[in-house]
Amino acid sequence: MNPAETKELANLIFKARDDFDLTILLIEHDMKFVNQLCDKVLVLDYGKTIFEGKPADAIKNEEVIAAYLGDFKHD
Repeated sequence: MNPAETKELANLIFKARDDFDLTILLIEHDMKFVNQLCDKVLVLDYGKTIFEGKPADAIKNEEVIAAYLGDFKHD
């Protein structure tokens, strides 16, 4: 997705969550997008949970970094 589409999708997700009091399950690998949207994340590596908690903590977790992020830089 381009940046405009990403922003539009984020707004749609927030609106659905707020208007209908929903919990939304999002499966996504774009960590900047995840950090923007999610209150809580569950990170799997080959079906095994390696992290559960806040996105800001996930990007600091050594197992998450090794499995997915490499040199991920957050804003």
